[in-house]
Amino acid sequence: MMYNNEHFEPVITKFVNEAGSETIDFYINKENGYKALEKALKMKPAEVVDEVKKSNLRGRGGAGFPTGMKWSFMPANPVDANGNPKPKYLVCNADEGEPGTFKDRLIMTKTPHKMIEGMIIGGHAIGSNKGFVYIRGEFHKEIRLMQKAIDDAYARGFLGKNILGSDFHFDLVIYKGAGAYICGEETALLNSLEGKRGEPRLKPPFPAQVGAFGMPSCVNNVETFAAVPYIISEGAEKYAKMGTERAGGTRLIGVSGHVNKPGVYEFPMNLSINEIIEIAGGVKGGKLKAVIPGGASAPMLRADECDVKTDYESLAKAGTMAGSGGIIVMNDTVNIVEATYTLLKFYEHESCGQCSQCREGSHWLARMFKRILDGGGTQDDLDYVAKICGNMAGQTICAFADAVTGPALSSVKKFRNEFEELIRNGGLHGNKKQVNVNEGVHV
Repeated sequence: MMYNNEHFEPVITKFVNEAGSETIDFYINKENGYKALEKALKMKPAEVVDEVKKSNLRGRGGAGFPTGMKWSFMPANPVDANGNPKPKYLVCNADEGEPGTFKDRLIMTKTPHKMIEGMIIGGHAIGSNKGFVYIRGEFHKEIRLMQKAIDDAYARGFLGKNILGSDFHFDLVIYKGAGAYICGEETALLNSLEGKRGEPRLKPPFPAQVGAFGMPSCVNNVETFAAVPYIISEGAEKYAKMGTERAGGTRLIGVSGHVNKPGVYEFPMNLSINEIIEIAGGVKGGKLKAVIPGGASAPMLRADECDVKTDYESLAKAGTMAGSGGIIVMNDTVNIVEATYTLLKFYEHESCGQCSQCREGSHWLARMFKRILDGGGTQDDLDYVAKICGNMAGQTICAFADAVTGPALSSVKKFRNEFEELIRNGGLHGNKKQVNVNEGVHV
């Protein structure tokens, strides 16, 4: 779906509703596909990096780090201890395991060549001749369509040796993940790519210095790469003007939950959450109660807090984050404690277990929320939630622990009355239990 406005031009989704949009012929004939690559190959790598910098494109995977700056961190001519040149790798994070986030799937199934072209341009910009698409293992259809798109790009001379008659070579391969949410974190992804256990790495060294297979590597998200051809063909200034002062362009937002028209929308980042919900057909089946604005790990907002714009800075100021572009809408039929417990069970299962704060804390939080739902909760539990979260956030190798604390802490803070009501009334079904200290969490 697209946001229709006469003053707004979609960057990625303009043709996704048309038949055959995933094919190379459609991309070349209808979207001037690979013309941006042709233009980029006539530019110096540093000029391409500079253009992406000026566009204010920020990573669309969750962290929102400036893409051009990330590319500029890659060393120009890396060598090993013996003075031999090191290869550089470009990696696309297509894992997309964040609950509530499904916009990268749209790109891979409806306009995969846009992402592929962006990766080839990125390879030229950073001096890489090898790219990997790390894709979520459950994405069987997406893997099939992406492989077909890559094969077609090779057949037309956009991948391989001497691309478009230049001296630039670039190969692209797909690597299938094994269903681990943690591999959406870039260093865990790199470990998995190497055939190792998917655990985040300590930084430094950063991937730009020691990445895949010990070589300098750059990891970007599917949507990030898909925006690059537009920036090169239309110019950084035009792209930058679509966004805010500190974040250029548009964003793909997956709107789900209690809305009448769920789906993927492309928006400028100056719209508010309330405006987006209205464009998605309004709240379904009741009144708006809460919104998770950036995928499951983003702290939730109450209905009265949703008149906030969806750019990175506005959401951060509101105490949450833009995250991975998934807006989850909940109406007033939702029990917040139960909804949060569902998320915490997911995080408990998906913690890699490397850091004790995350491994134990995610388990404690899930167990505590379950106990409150079952009628064994106490008022002290609500204070323990804050203590546990305080011992988790910012204390681990990656940001997974912070992701767990997002829904846990915000749900208690924003909807404490619902927790207290369950504690008073004996849980979700009114079954008051005697608290077993062995089931409790004491910190």
